[in-house]
Amino acid sequence: MKKLLLATLCMLGLWTHAQTPKWVNQARKAIISIVTYDKDNKIMNNGNGFFVKTDGTAVSDYSLFDGASRAVVISSEGKEYPVDCILGANSMYDIIKFRIQTDKEVDALTLAASPATVGSTVFLLPYASQKEITMERGTVDACTQVEGKYNYYTLHLQTNDKAVSCPITNAEGQVLGMIQKSADANTANSYAVDAAFAAELTLNALSRVDPALNSIGIRKGLPEKEDDAQVYLLMSSSMPADDYLALINDYIRQFPNSHEGYLRRASFNMDQKDEEHYKMADEDLAKAIEVSTQKDDAYYNVCKLVYQAVANGIQYPEWTLEKAMQCIEEAIKLNPLPIYIQTQGDLYFGMKNYEKAYECYDRVNHSDLRSAESLFSAARTKQVMGANEEALALMDSTVAFFGPLLTEKAAPYVFQRAQMKAALEKYRDAVTDYNEYERLVLGKANAEFFYIREQAEMQCRLYQQALDDIEKAVSMDPKQVLYIVEQVALYTRFSQFDKAVEAAQKGIALAPDNADLYRMLGFGQIQLKQNEAGKQNLLKAKELGDPNAEKLLEKYAK
Repeated sequence: MKKLLLATLCMLGLWTHAQTPKWVNQARKAIISIVTYDKDNKIMNNGNGFFVKTDGTAVSDYSLFDGASRAVVISSEGKEYPVDCILGANSMYDIIKFRIQTDKEVDALTLAASPATVGSTVFLLPYASQKEITMERGTVDACTQVEGKYNYYTLHLQTNDKAVSCPITNAEGQVLGMIQKSADANTANSYAVDAAFAAELTLNALSRVDPALNSIGIRKGLPEKEDDAQVYLLMSSSMPADDYLALINDYIRQFPNSHEGYLRRASFNMDQKDEEHYKMADEDLAKAIEVSTQKDDAYYNVCKLVYQAVANGIQYPEWTLEKAMQCIEEAIKLNPLPIYIQTQGDLYFGMKNYEKAYECYDRVNHSDLRSAESLFSAARTKQVMGANEEALALMDSTVAFFGPLLTEKAAPYVFQRAQMKAALEKYRDAVTDYNEYERLVLGKANAEFFYIREQAEMQCRLYQQALDDIEKAVSMDPKQVLYIVEQVALYTRFSQFDKAVEAAQKGIALAPDNADLYRMLGFGQIQLKQNEAGKQNLLKAKELGDPNAEKLLEKYAK
């Protein structure tokens, strides 16, 4: 009898031990309570979740966060942590992954290496702020696969809404799944989605346009793959400055040996336009070179940022064309890519060392990177050097680079060639190129273009075309006084005095101190026999300092 009693007591001890395994007290620290808030800072929802990484990465149900503007996590010890960013979401399976703001490691649950078998026992770990925790036991009734590799469990275990997003574990305390909402609170069954499914949620390059993520106002983290993260950063550049900076900092934390993050943060700080941020930017430029495993690319990109800062007029002692030149020279030493040599040519051009600039462009034009841009750079340099015929020949090569059937991509270079021809007084050839440019841009030519073409047309006596173009310019930009003055001048030259007077009056309404308009108005009125009005306007032109007005007064207004 004593032996039977002793055996019974031992079995009870084992049963009690099974009810509360040793790992429970540690595991409970990883289970959290979550409170979400709307844009007015009012509580929306509260629920559960658990940490899956010691860096503060946790999982929960998506519906808890849907529409939220911020969220906080409360640990089993009662400590509160703000949710820093969302790391992935799947609204169909109602799961979400996020990270909290913390400087210390947190307790995290371990994911089970293998799924639970049908009929096996599982344990439900609820959130508890007390030291004592009551575990519920259930069994696996069914296990199916979702998304090709994750498990979805049907459990013989009755749960309620307070258990949603709490973990179920095996006997060793490894997490199998996460309890989901049940359609029927009175059913004896419950359901759990694979915890690995939630833990392995990630962002990708297109997550910026994911409706499920965009319905959450909390900032998003970065994709885990570096290439995706770079694209995601690029697509996020228009987001609020603080959120974008936080995203860059995420990138640097995830990819500390990539110079991309330091370069982006340097560019961000340059845009803040103050001494303190310039200093931080300069430190990041140095760090980018230090950590990079692609030194030539790092030097090249640092060169570009310094060159850009100088071009934008940023005053910082460390950022000069000489500094940019040092960087590109280092890049060329490591890897003499044509694009680096093209950049070196741009720097020499900025330093007004046109001979060396041309040498660089010429090297590029004899490489595989020969392009319309490199040919144009060489042409522009020759023009500045005064070698206009050579410049024009290079412009011909630039346009020819696009082949016999020109497209809109060739339009800027056709326009530049027209400008060069006009400068060489080859006006008819220039007009031909201007006409080609207008055709290529498919109706997108602006008022300035029509004014410029009118100037060339006048030089080669294409008067009707010139008149049509200046009228077009004025109709497109009726407040530009320069165009109106030219229009009045043409009307006057072609003896269309009624039009000249009308246009001059419109111009004077915009520019009441324009002497040219008063002179031409006065002259036109005299031609129309409006002598007194014409005289008064010529007097006004004289008063405004027009030297030709007095001669006209002597001739026509005696």
